Amino acid sequence: MQPFSRPPLGRRWGHLLGAYGLLALTVLLFLAFSLALPDTFPTLDNISEVLSNQSIPALLALGAMIPIVTANFDLSIGYGLGLAHVMTMQLIANEGWPWPLACLVVVLGGAVVGTFNGVVVEFAKIDSFIATLGTGSILYAVTGWITNGARIVPGPQGLPAAFTDLYDSRFLGLPVSAFYVLALTAVLWLLLERLPLGRYLYVIGSNPRAAELVGIPIRRYVVYAFAGSGLVVGIAGVLLAAQQRIGNPSVGLDYLLPAFVGALLGSTAIRPGRANALGTLVAVVILAIGLAGIGQLGAQFWVTPLFNGATLLLAVGMAGYAARRQLRRGRAAPPRPRHDVPQTTP
Repeated sequence: MQPFSRPPLGRRWGHLLGAYGLLALTVLLFLAFSLALPDTFPTLDNISEVLSNQSIPALLALGAMIPIVTANFDLSIGYGLGLAHVMTMQLIANEGWPWPLACLVVVLGGAVVGTFNGVVVEFAKIDSFIATLGTGSILYAVTGWITNGARIVPGPQGLPAAFTDLYDSRFLGLPVSAFYVLALTAVLWLLLERLPLGRYLYVIGSNPRAAELVGIPIRRYVVYAFAGSGLVVGIAGVLLAAQQRIGNPSVGLDYLLPAFVGALLGSTAIRPGRANALGTLVAVVILAIGLAGIGQLGAQFWVTPLFNGATLLLAVGMAGYAARRQLRRGRAAPPRPRHDVPQTTP
């Protein structure tokens, strides 16, 4: 039996830095803005506002992450968010539906749209970029058809208070929407890290040929991933309607880029080299802190898209580097001795 050797200290520190470096940067960034803006930034009111404003981008980033696990991209999530948001307002404000039924229909409709995306990608064999961009354009057309290009404004009675409380209420002194993000992160962490479903999705994303050889039904699980993404988009659309209280047919496009920034940047943290729920949450938090900080420092309006675009390029580069580093480490690692097999001598 060969003795177990611990990896060199430098390698262990490198692993810790790769896994938790983004989390450490988040803490440092918060401290830096707190020192620069001591009267406004580290206050509970500011933290609550940041959590409230960034909860929907965080949900959308978690939804975008699910197909990325299978090495696919859903570019329709921004258009789907806009349609879900508008449909919620249309059913409640114009059609007079009870708000719980309207929300349920919209969320299930999001899952149906996601399932359609998965079917197009896997059965029609169309690249996910092109397929979801096409379906997104169709969703945008449906949104325009429903609204006729105009906003949906509730009547004098407004929206039901119980519906708007889905977003406006507070729990433990913080916006309840932040707890939605934590709950979804916990669910996705459980599904991806602790259940066979997650292992299958990761194998499909890293090596489809190997997944096929071991008998994993690739088409079915890719469709599951897109359906899960659509379900999350539907939930985010309902919450967006509760937040804005009017139906804006073009609002969803503003959330597309931040969602992919969070999902891709998240693949460089906690589990470097692969998309994961906890890493996505860390990425969303650091983006929220950065946007809030530069906003309070008096940055111009164009700084926000500049920040998002530059961070996206950085995220893609870091994600690619982390994936290549993980692959090299896997190839270079020597085979571990099998202690369950008795060693015999001739």
